Order: sequence, then C-alpha cells, then structure tokens
Amino acid sequence: MIDKSQIAPHTEIVGSDGIHIGTVDGVEGDFIKLTKGDSADGRHHYLPASAVAEQTDGKLTTLMNHAAAQSLLQDSPEPGEPGSNFVTGS
Repeated sequence: MIDKSQIAPHTEIVGSDGIHIGTVDGVEGDFIKLTKGDSADGRHHYLPASAVAEQTDGKLTTLMNHAAAQSLLQDSPEPGEPGSNFVTGS
C-alpha cells in the first residue's frame, strides 16, 4: 500500500492494464475520493486506498485491472456499508 499522504488531487488512477479508472479529488480515511467528472452518475465514488499498488509518473496504478478496480468503487467512504458497492459500465 502506498503512503496516502502522498496522494495529490487531480492525480489519474489507472488499472494494472493502464486503463483510466478515475481522477483523485481527495483522500478520506482509507479511501480515495474520485472526482464527479469521471462518474457516469455525476457523483463522487470511493476506491479503497489498499487497492493502489504504486504511484509513478504522476499516476496511481491499482493492483488489479480497471474492471476489477471499478467493482471496488463505493458510494461512501464507509467500509462495509451495505449496498455501497458501485459498479460502472465500461
């Protein structure tokens, strides 16, 4: 897991396959808040910071491909909140 304090707003997040997942809006607890602009429903979504493998070349890269990472997106930064998983259609 990377150092969350090193995650800067407007950093691109890509899957291990290099495909765009979203853009960092900020960090809330153990979750990375994504910008609304990358969301099909115009709302913020949250990716567990533990899903990020590395930060290089101004990008965050997840441990898994983009589809698997998108399946981890939640509607809120509350771990285990019932019904909080959000899967995008790509």
